[in-house]
Amino acid sequence: MRHTDPDGRRLAAVVHTTFFLLLCSSFARFLTRDQDGARAGWVVTLFAVFALLYVLGYVLAPAPTPGTAPTTRHLVWLGAVSTVWAVLLALAPSATWCAMPLLFAGLYALPPRIAVPLAAVLTALVVISEVRVSDGALNPNMVVAPPAIAAVATAVFVQLQRQAARQRVLIDDLVRTRRDLAATERRAGVLAERQRLSTEIHDTLAQGLSSQQMLLQAAERVWETDPEAARAHIGKAVGITSRGLAEARRFVHDLAPADLTGQSLPAALGALAERESGPGLTIDFRLDGDPGPLPERIEAALLRIAQGALANVREHAAATRAALTLTCLDDQVSLDVADNGRGFDAAALPSEPDRTRGHGLPAMRIRARQSGGALTVESMPGEGTVVSVAIPFSLKESVS
Repeated sequence: MRHTDPDGRRLAAVVHTTFFLLLCSSFARFLTRDQDGARAGWVVTLFAVFALLYVLGYVLAPAPTPGTAPTTRHLVWLGAVSTVWAVLLALAPSATWCAMPLLFAGLYALPPRIAVPLAAVLTALVVISEVRVSDGALNPNMVVAPPAIAAVATAVFVQLQRQAARQRVLIDDLVRTRRDLAATERRAGVLAERQRLSTEIHDTLAQGLSSQQMLLQAAERVWETDPEAARAHIGKAVGITSRGLAEARRFVHDLAPADLTGQSLPAALGALAERESGPGLTIDFRLDGDPGPLPERIEAALLRIAQGALANVREHAAATRAALTLTCLDDQVSLDVADNGRGFDAAALPSEPDRTRGHGLPAMRIRARQSGGALTVESMPGEGTVVSVAIPFSLKESVS
């Protein structure tokens, strides 16, 4: 029997060594005590054939691995070597204890419903052989000891086989569960990354393209009547294009928003308010408290939320004034975006992004939640809208 694991190799080495020790001992006993001149040649030949068959079985018909059915070649070898042993036992009772390695081979390779009867047959042959060569009164140990030893060995081996089978089932279930869990985690990771990419694109490239479209349409309307206004609109569109290109490059490299490069969050929000202000819409920025050094993820989230909220104001609110207010406390930073536009029914907001119209408020809510905060919307038809986001943070995190 061949094994690839160290424990299996050690067990096989012990079994093979035991077999050849018992074989040599049996052969020596035959030569010294049981030799019969008429049959000596046949017995010596059978001993040699027995040893050769055992070696050939190890080389050509190895035992199956645990949990797999024995091969036809191994079963043929087991039957052949058992038959040779039975014939040898009939001619030379000295070969009695060579049955132990055969018992092990049968129990190892065969299912219990076949291995147990085989063990019983081998044990019965051993008892018959011992009784046949006994002298004087019958020794009870000759009848009781072999079945007792065989019964204990068989029970232990069958129990070990069943435990091994249960362990294999548990291991298979564990491997399958881990595989399913890994697949679920991969799907969750893909969905989370897809959500992150979609919100990033919505807050950068999509908003920039929307603004460019509005400016170019405005330029087209006044191209003949007011060339100066048309050129101003085109100039703004060019500026938005430059910022969008910078955002796209930083987005590809997974960097922070371009507006946060080289300046603080209050400065970036102030620049955003100034940039989004224009004819018919004035946006003010207010700072309440000292923000100090904030984590980059919080700064990026607040800036993106501000961009998305102001894009909604510009596209949907029909407002004339809006205000960005950044409030900084010791363990929390909040951002309020308020406008005096037409407002809407906040209770009718969708909980998930609308694939036909973009992401908007649901995307802001997801971004706030991913940063550990929460976003709220207060609005009524005709009374404007206030979008508020509050994100807690620890001082240790801000310093790091």
